[in-house]
Amino acid sequence: MEGEKLKYWLGFNNINKMTARRLKKLLFYFKNDLKKAWEATTDELILAKIEEDIATEIVAKRQQINPDEKLDKLNSQEISVSTIIDDDYPPLLKHIFDSPPLLYYRGDILACRQNPLSVVGARKYTNYGERTASDLVGQLTQAGLAIISGLALGIDALAHEACLKNNGLTVGVLGSGVDWPSIYPSANRYLAKKIIDSGGCLLCEYPLGTMPTKYTFPMRNRIIAGLSLGTLVIEAAESSGALITAKCALEYNREVFAVPGSIYNHCSVGTNNLIKQGAKLVLSAADVLEELKLSQLPEIHELPRLEPASIEEEIILKNLGPEPLHIDKLAKLCNIKINVLSSVLMLLEMKSIIKNTGGQNYILLK
Repeated sequence: MEGEKLKYWLGFNNINKMTARRLKKLLFYFKNDLKKAWEATTDELILAKIEEDIATEIVAKRQQINPDEKLDKLNSQEISVSTIIDDDYPPLLKHIFDSPPLLYYRGDILACRQNPLSVVGARKYTNYGERTASDLVGQLTQAGLAIISGLALGIDALAHEACLKNNGLTVGVLGSGVDWPSIYPSANRYLAKKIIDSGGCLLCEYPLGTMPTKYTFPMRNRIIAGLSLGTLVIEAAESSGALITAKCALEYNREVFAVPGSIYNHCSVGTNNLIKQGAKLVLSAADVLEELKLSQLPEIHELPRLEPASIEEEIILKNLGPEPLHIDKLAKLCNIKINVLSSVLMLLEMKSIIKNTGGQNYILLK
């Protein structure tokens, strides 16, 4: 979206009382023209079905906000925005009833489209949980799934790491802003950079500078669930926040998976209860793939290992996946000049390792 239009989305997003539901009312009434909504009178906002007291507050608050400054700050930090009316907005998230009107992100938001599965769990995990996260996520990544999680300490971080170790795409959903000072926990900022550098993505619905609170995390969890085909819970205590993600997945009619654990381990109380309530019991990656009806099932342990013939090929193969990627985007991710990249892509296509799907968009075949 061009900046002249985007700045009004940013302006409204910086008004606390402008919830997703209210912003969608404005989009409907003003036919997606938020410039008109930004300039609207109190009476016009009321006609858009905004409550009178909220409409009055919006008119007052917007006098304190400079949309141009918000846009400049966004651009200076190389942070992108996808609105719910943009083509790159994650399609699965768009179809939940409380989808966020806009997402701030770093990295490649297209990572959200590669058979996304959310993996969540306890912050304080056991050796069993650690091994399970490493093995299951590794196998699921090899089978072609993108891993969605919350960048939190514990199982979330382990899931991201296991995905990266297996050269997969992973998406971190934050309960804070995506500007570096706001990323929480600070101990995982190194992991956030690895996610972006690997072709993945960090995203949130909060303006720059937003620090996490006890309210932002549950809201974050709905996005994790909404982005995904299903949610896998690896370890969770009886009142774990991971169970909020599972509850959201159920509300969105998405699959819920749970790894069973010992009846004597408090970290397994939540997952065992999920199974009692009907969640799919998971003993292997095959259980997830089978339930999601994904064709990669037979390939979990026998994926052919590609042997790059050059450093350029190795870099390209790490950044290509089953989703089409334009040559310009690939050149930026790989830091390879276009003329060199074109030659290597042609060689890889001759080897039937990649395919040009048209318009210089490439996918990985093996």
